[in-house]
Amino acid sequence: MKIGYARISKADGSQQLDLQIDALKEAGVSESNIYSDQVSGKNDNRPGLDSCLKALRKNDTLIVWKLDRLGRNLKHLVNTVHSLSENEIGFKVLTGQGADIDTSTPSGKLVFGIFASLAEFERELIKERTMVGLKAARARGKKGGRKFQLTKNQVKFAQVTMQNKNTNVSELCRELGVSRQTLYRYISPDGELREYGVKVVK
Repeated sequence: MKIGYARISKADGSQQLDLQIDALKEAGVSESNIYSDQVSGKNDNRPGLDSCLKALRKNDTLIVWKLDRLGRNLKHLVNTVHSLSENEIGFKVLTGQGADIDTSTPSGKLVFGIFASLAEFERELIKERTMVGLKAARARGKKGGRKFQLTKNQVKFAQVTMQNKNTNVSELCRELGVSRQTLYRYISPDGELREYGVKVVK
């Protein structure tokens, strides 16, 4: 299934969603499968994007007009695209700098793979810095280790809540006191336990 996402930065009428929606329709996305927001890209609270990501399932394809419509910043964009890849969800950009991204084509898969590699590179850098920090702390006689930001009960609550398609992820994050990025380390958009979540629950 093709699912589209559109966003404009202003809700005062100076920008219109029509151009993006028309382009998504032309790309084969039915109007009922188009999600949208009228907020700044830097805004964490994007209910349309939350609903869009929750609606996506394995073998679906997320389509956006331009790459900057999806990502809040480069880090958010990389993490979002990597999450799509992990869940076997395709991604296609219709125009602009990211127009080469289309996972239905060999070249598009290559570009998509670069995003996954960037995310993996970022995680390895964080891991390396963490290990160096722990080693230095132990050398000074201090003990350290990973501290989970969610408790077992919170993870179970989040898991059940995320399985509901109507869940507002931003509100859930506020209730748990964590960022969306942190939540997705524990729970996938469709409520499946991820690495952190499995470790906390077990």
